[in-house]
Amino acid sequence: MATTPAPHPQAPPKPTWDPRDPVRPLLRPTIRIRLTLLYGGMFLIAGILLLSIIYLFTAQALSDSTSQLPFKVVNGTVQPTSSICQLPVNPTGDQLNDAVTLCLRHQSDRALDDLLRRSLFALLGLSIIAFAFGYAMAGRVLSPLGRITRTARQVAGSDLSRRIELDGPDDELKELADTFDEMLDRLERAFTAQQRFVANASHELRTPLAINRTLLEVHLSDPGAPVELQQLGKTLLATNERSEQLVEGLLLLARSDNQIIERKPVDLAEVAERGVDQVHAEAEAKGVEIRGARASAVVQGNGVLLERIALNLLQNAVRYNVPEGGWVEVTTEAKDGQAVLVVSNTGPVVPAYEIDNLFEPFRRLRQERTGSDKGVGLGLSIARSVARAHGGRIIAEPREGGGLVMRVTLPI
Repeated sequence: MATTPAPHPQAPPKPTWDPRDPVRPLLRPTIRIRLTLLYGGMFLIAGILLLSIIYLFTAQALSDSTSQLPFKVVNGTVQPTSSICQLPVNPTGDQLNDAVTLCLRHQSDRALDDLLRRSLFALLGLSIIAFAFGYAMAGRVLSPLGRITRTARQVAGSDLSRRIELDGPDDELKELADTFDEMLDRLERAFTAQQRFVANASHELRTPLAINRTLLEVHLSDPGAPVELQQLGKTLLATNERSEQLVEGLLLLARSDNQIIERKPVDLAEVAERGVDQVHAEAEAKGVEIRGARASAVVQGNGVLLERIALNLLQNAVRYNVPEGGWVEVTTEAKDGQAVLVVSNTGPVVPAYEIDNLFEPFRRLRQERTGSDKGVGLGLSIARSVARAHGGRIIAEPREGGGLVMRVTLPI
């Protein structure tokens, strides 16, 4: 019985304005208009406050200067009231006028100095208030950008179900958020289709290969089969096995290109030991020595995929080695907040310009397509994809004297 697919979440509402309308964009509450009104209003209010404060200070200074004159008239004579105002003894009219003018000028200079000092303090206080208020208002205006950024970071962690769903006026930020939500809808549909394709391909490709292998093994188990038929069966069985490896590698490569959602503590030393155990027999058959000290280095990730990194690097190191006296060194350590797995080996001289090609699917040293019995050409591609999915990286360097040094670094 067919099941009804779950309804896909509706896309966020589109802006109510038409980009082709020459009038509506002028009336939109855009960010430019809002910021212009906000900061223009703030400057206007700050100017009014500063003007009012200066007016009050000026009025107070004038009141003080008129209420406290530096001289007074007693019995028809002018007498100074402070030490700053000196009058001559028995002055003439002109001398008295000059002395009074000098006293008043000195009094006004003192009033201006006091006004300037008070105005500077008022300006400093208003500046602090204006900066604090502007910082708060800028944070409020730009808060949708923070929401968009947080959602983008969550999506970067492979949580494609997250949406911004920004409310508010149809300004540039809402337009950006709605466009981002629409893009996430398309990405989620594409990612879901990819997962469904990988699952279906896994079944459809593995099943016929498994049937072919079973049929070939049954025919090869017949002791009465002709020698030519047995030889053909072994050749077909090897080809079928190679196809199975290719399918498994492609499916693993498709799965490992994504971030790892479920993570558990994994010790790289234990992962490396398992890889060594799996290639130990092949290394002995080729006369390759496996050595190296492996210290504990615990990371958060998928143990199966991390084991695949170690296994692929070890298989390459063993298979692409020198005929005699070869060795492979495997070390693990925790250093500078990172777990490091290093696999170095003897082997043919690798030019530095060939290093990047080694990580491309189906490419090997001096060979663009697969064509040997050493693998299907996906080992390093899978290792790099798995490392990236765990937030790490893998670096290959030519070893002096031949061979490679493969360094995998993962965050702890």
